Amino acid sequence: MSKTKDFIVEQIKERISDFKPKARELTVGHVLKVSDGIALVAGLASVRMSEMLEFKTDSGFISGVALNLEEDSVGAVLLGDYQLIAEGAEVRATGRILEVPVGQGLIGRVVNPLGEPLDGKGAITADAHYPVEKIAPGVITRQSVNTPLQTGIKAIDAMIPIGRGQRELIIGDRQLGKTAIAIDTILNQKGKDVICIYVAIGQKESKIAGILAKLEAAGALEYTTVVLAGASAPAPQLYFAPYAGCAMGEYFLDKGKDVLIVYDDLSKHAVAYREIALLLRRPPGREAYPGDVFYLHSRLLERACKLNKDYGGGSITALPIIETQAGDVSAYIPTNVISITDGQIYLEPDLFYQGNRPAINAGLSVSRVGSAAQIKAMKKVAGKIRLEAAQYRELAAFAQFGSDLDEDTKNKLERGKRLYEVFKQGQYAPLGVDEQVLVFWSLLNGHMDDVAVDEIQVFESALRAYAKANEAKTLAAIVSGGDLTEQIEKELARIVSDFKLSYGK
Repeated sequence: MSKTKDFIVEQIKERISDFKPKARELTVGHVLKVSDGIALVAGLASVRMSEMLEFKTDSGFISGVALNLEEDSVGAVLLGDYQLIAEGAEVRATGRILEVPVGQGLIGRVVNPLGEPLDGKGAITADAHYPVEKIAPGVITRQSVNTPLQTGIKAIDAMIPIGRGQRELIIGDRQLGKTAIAIDTILNQKGKDVICIYVAIGQKESKIAGILAKLEAAGALEYTTVVLAGASAPAPQLYFAPYAGCAMGEYFLDKGKDVLIVYDDLSKHAVAYREIALLLRRPPGREAYPGDVFYLHSRLLERACKLNKDYGGGSITALPIIETQAGDVSAYIPTNVISITDGQIYLEPDLFYQGNRPAINAGLSVSRVGSAAQIKAMKKVAGKIRLEAAQYRELAAFAQFGSDLDEDTKNKLERGKRLYEVFKQGQYAPLGVDEQVLVFWSLLNGHMDDVAVDEIQVFESALRAYAKANEAKTLAAIVSGGDLTEQIEKELARIVSDFKLSYGK
């Protein structure tokens, strides 16, 4: 009996010596003042920038984030209903920098900037948690952009190509089709092993509902996550939304995957930040924006990259959207974002109202990656397409002042008219690169010169349908081979000739 007693005593002593308390030290403060989604907190001496805070209410806790670290107080933004918080309420520091759930469980879901579900499909299972703010990958880890990310939009893929890892700005006035370009690009990634993230910042919930319905109908929600901070969301959620979306994309980047992120739009993001900064009593600068508003977007967009093989070879492609006022691209926020990105797609109101949709101004639009982000077949036709478009713009302006034109100029104008008809494209109808090459090749080689301008779109659509139905092997060879060999060009000539024999019958 005594032996059993001694054994039990020894066991208890051993367990006591190995015992480690699980309780953590709490840093607790209290609310000095609360209003308009901002709280001034005292007693959190060791809190860090962007640390998550918990504000006690009668019904539980509301999350907040420390943004202003002052000598005797902390300025925090609240991510819930600030009206539930009373002065003097308890505030706890969590010791964690603001983070969001990431992983496969978010694909096909609609979430808020904290990663909480908004689609009523149940809880989200996270593979990990990533901080919303992160230093962008360094130069040594990157490689040059060299793989196309096709948008399915003819004018863009030919003249303003986008590569995986690029940052391409979509800019223009409201209601000109900026979001339509981004959504078409997402639709076009079907079957291309690209994870898409659409971040809606300050957009109407009705508009997002329409986009979701379209994505779901097209089967694009299977590879897309929607991060929604709608028009009715508080400013802090609008502010954190793009960083949260980027963090969700970085999980897949670390797995060596290709990611496309759309930020719609960063104008409203800057306005939300201005609101927060003014409420936090930060000194206003130009147009009342705080002095670090450039850094706001640069630290976000620098996280888009193409990593080299030693670091997994993944990429994040960013399509930020900026809304201009009366076409003013020289305003403060537009010029900031133009200087950060690798090119811009500029949408022009005049072109839009003339029926040229997408209303892309080929003169002001540019891709600084250029033909490096095109397959060889597209590169071969695209160089001539850019030249034809530029010549047409010059000659069309010149032709307004004189009717006495030589034959060569008339031919160039006629070809240019047909080219701009080819550029017209319906919404939610992205095209494969093989079909685009077929259409552009036919135009450049004179096969559309005898087709009336107002019939070009019907002719082009019928030609694509004929080739898809009867010549799938040749179209596949354009993509798989990547180049327009002499043999493929002969095949294309035969396809167009055979089609024209049957066209109109």
